[in-house]
Amino acid sequence: MPSMSQATVPVINQLLVALDRILDKTSAHCEAKKIDPAVLLGARLYPDMFAFTRQVQIACDFAKGAAARLSGREVPSWPDNEASISDVKARIKKTLDFVNAIPASEIDGSEEKVLKIKLGRNAPETDMSGQVYLSSVVMPNFHFHCAAAYAILRHNGIEIGKGDYLGRV
Repeated sequence: MPSMSQATVPVINQLLVALDRILDKTSAHCEAKKIDPAVLLGARLYPDMFAFTRQVQIACDFAKGAAARLSGREVPSWPDNEASISDVKARIKKTLDFVNAIPASEIDGSEEKVLKIKLGRNAPETDMSGQVYLSSVVMPNFHFHCAAAYAILRHNGIEIGKGDYLGRV
């Protein structure tokens, strides 16, 4: 069984680096097709879903929140003010820098650590172990928002595939 850092950091790195590369393809697509990138940053799959930029912000928030909470650090608070592809890429970089600056030794051993977590803005705090938090809250949500961001761009004609999502292209 992988350690808590092994179950967290490599997955965050893989998907956020892949998302960063997808944004490079998005930028090139916008330039080639003369599309305003703001159109894609505001795109959604359905009217009641979050737009692309918000999907990335939430994925980054789950990544930094997991690294911080599991290591016993304060979760950094960043404004959600990204308005360009370069801003979104900067958010991803800031997240990766934060997550990768935390030594594995600070995350490892947090399986049974009791965390107080709010599962929604208006929800009360609830106690859960680090293992339950990682496997039942962080990873499903992180994957969901990364996949939604990918799907929005794919739906809007960006030529990307599963290999891009997985970071293999």
